[in-house]
Amino acid sequence: MAYLGNAPARSFISFERQVFTIVNSQTAYTLSHSVTNENDIRLVVNNIVQEPGSGKAYTASGTTLTLSAALTNGTDEMYCVFLGRATATNAPGAGSVGTSQLASDAVTEAKIADDAVESEHLNNNVISGQTALGATPADTDEFLVSDAGTIKRVDYSYIKSANTPAFHVSMSSNQSVAGSTHTVLQFNTELFDTDSAFNTSNYKFTPQVAGKYFFGVKSLNQGAGLNVVYVKKNGSLNAEFQYNGNNITTRSQYVSTIIEANGSSDYFEASVYHNDGSNKDYYSGVNNCQFFGFLVST
Repeated sequence: MAYLGNAPARSFISFERQVFTIVNSQTAYTLSHSVTNENDIRLVVNNIVQEPGSGKAYTASGTTLTLSAALTNGTDEMYCVFLGRATATNAPGAGSVGTSQLASDAVTEAKIADDAVESEHLNNNVISGQTALGATPADTDEFLVSDAGTIKRVDYSYIKSANTPAFHVSMSSNQSVAGSTHTVLQFNTELFDTDSAFNTSNYKFTPQVAGKYFFGVKSLNQGAGLNVVYVKKNGSLNAEFQYNGNNITTRSQYVSTIIEANGSSDYFEASVYHNDGSNKDYYSGVNNCQFFGFLVST
């Protein structure tokens, strides 16, 4: 036979209790919870239960408790029990606590597991608005981005602003170049080489990142007649600047261009040419001969 009437409690319950600090000459106190009237609480003064109601020991409305007479600090003690706020001692059911039950900013970082998973996204650390970035991120550091409302992780290497690989090289000594022959300038001194992509032994720049690269070559040399400076890709002439000045014995040329690299095997060199017969010197030093390049876009 089924049980008739109210179902018996399945767990022990306790009533919330509030202890007050007595203030001399004060009759109004603040309750920690709002009540409809004084009958929602049991007030105890000096271990004696007080009678509620107007003209009696106390009244209550909202969060205001009003005594009929002031008490004395150090002599009197007072607490109340909220009769309408019975709390079960058993834990809430799984999934029963939602956002409406949580106060704003109630969940701290210490309460979030380091390996907490939200959908397929792993959150190893929590960054709040008060957390400062201590140093320049590594390429493998991850940031959270929203992709049409879905939170995803992206490596810093994909979003950082940097035109690398990049290099800038010069020659440590003058280079003698024979007439009527294309000659690679021997740039053996690095001003910088961000990705170790320039080889100072064979004078080739071999970027391992695919994309479009800006290159520039400057040369200063002896000799009259025709003088040309080139950028070469994979051994073939790609861009050039020509200068023909029969009455000038020292001249400077500069060429720049944008070339695409495959990021695996393409390489680039700086080459020169003159038709002034005998060998002519191309001068060392970054102000005289230099070769540089950097990634423009992938």
